Amino acid sequence: MGGEMLHLIDLDQELPGQRRFISCWVGSHQGKYFVVDPGPPSTGEYLVARLEALHLPRLDFILLTHSHLDHAGATKRMLERWPEAKVFCHRVGRPHLVDPSRLWQGSLQVLGHKAQVYGEPLPVPESSLVDKSYLSEQGISVVATPGHAPHHVSFFCGENLFLGEAAGTFSTLGQPTGSLECYLRPATPPRFFPEVADQSLKAMLEHTPFPHRLCFAHHGQFEGDGKALLEQARLQLKIWVQIVRETLAEAAINPADEAAVQDFTPELVANLHQADSFFARGKNLPDDICQREEDFTRQTLRGISGFLAR
Repeated sequence: MGGEMLHLIDLDQELPGQRRFISCWVGSHQGKYFVVDPGPPSTGEYLVARLEALHLPRLDFILLTHSHLDHAGATKRMLERWPEAKVFCHRVGRPHLVDPSRLWQGSLQVLGHKAQVYGEPLPVPESSLVDKSYLSEQGISVVATPGHAPHHVSFFCGENLFLGEAAGTFSTLGQPTGSLECYLRPATPPRFFPEVADQSLKAMLEHTPFPHRLCFAHHGQFEGDGKALLEQARLQLKIWVQIVRETLAEAAINPADEAAVQDFTPELVANLHQADSFFARGKNLPDDICQREEDFTRQTLRGISGFLAR
């Protein structure tokens, strides 16, 4: 297997619209083989089979943008198959890997049935964990990109930027991978801090050299003007905060009233479609994926209204 390689492996879940959504990236760089975000436990066996079909000579690194269940849950299964692999996760997220019991309980509370479909993660041995200096020696740069999670990181590796959910959820909508006629939605957590997310996007934009390809966790690759797309993600966050603030104020809805905000979601989405063309293009997604996006849009709006309430 000569030269550098990069593959996207879809990890479809038995949930409405969760196809072409969760993905694992597998690649090589400077003779080392890695995966980025091996996904949830439920598809761990499938991922192992797909990697074996690629005839990897070995697996050197498992790179985790963050420790959420749908990104890092299958890490232990990877190590069972490739025990020599080293795992990188931000130090704040490492306890959730070594002892995932709190992560699992929190996932059940926040995700409910989704968490049960993803499956319960198994503990990762602490001896498998490495720090970013170890990766730096292998030509992989780690950049802190909190926003979607306090411990979220992104990886610069050759011509690729693996940015997890730092710029939200993406779809080419079937357009060429360099087209800006794409779909983009913020992925804000329950405790959302816009300035932190914006600083993370700026940190990626300021990295030199800037890579040719943006590799999203949800979902796919962008090979056009990556800086323009990240600037759009910055603008999108500002638009969403402004529209949610103004729409709730006009309707005299307290952003701290979660039930009222949820009931008002159709009006919020309608106003966001008018203000944000990248989000509005989601209407062109297949019906089941639209259903999935409606669900995750509610989560994003919950994070933004929570910020406004504080």
